Amino acid sequence: MEWSRVFDLDLQLLADSVLMMVAIFILFLAASYFLFNPVRDMLEKRKTKIKEELDDAQKNQAEAIALKEEYSSKLKDVEKETEAILADARKRALDNENRIIQEAKEEANRIIERARNEAELEKQKASDDVKREMVVLASLMAGKVVKASIDTTVQDSIVNDTLKEIGENTWLS
Repeated sequence: MEWSRVFDLDLQLLADSVLMMVAIFILFLAASYFLFNPVRDMLEKRKTKIKEELDDAQKNQAEAIALKEEYSSKLKDVEKETEAILADARKRALDNENRIIQEAKEEANRIIERARNEAELEKQKASDDVKREMVVLASLMAGKVVKASIDTTVQDSIVNDTLKEIGENTWLS
């Protein structure tokens, strides 16, 4: 038995096997360099791009939430400002109403005072008219007394007639 043929292997087969292994290894290295590395790079770029897009999406979502909170805050501020404006308008309307009522009361008081003054003037005028009439009556009476001259009974009757013409109420007021 020959040592080289133990497993039915000869040197040629071993050399071919080693040569084939080296060729497969070189082919693997070449395929790795020309195929696997570009595919790995492409996958790595895609992974990076997806990660960036996810980060951008999270960033945009955070910004959207912040904007929503900001707008909610502004909306609340606008509602508060609106309420303040309405409260101020109500206050001014109430103040205006009170001012108008006060002016109306003052005008009513002025009208009442003017009416009292006019009534007092009318009363004074009536009193002056009565006094003028009394003077006229007194002068008429004096004229009648002078005409009747000495007769006292005639004079008393003239005074009584004059008093009756004037009326008792005039002397009492």
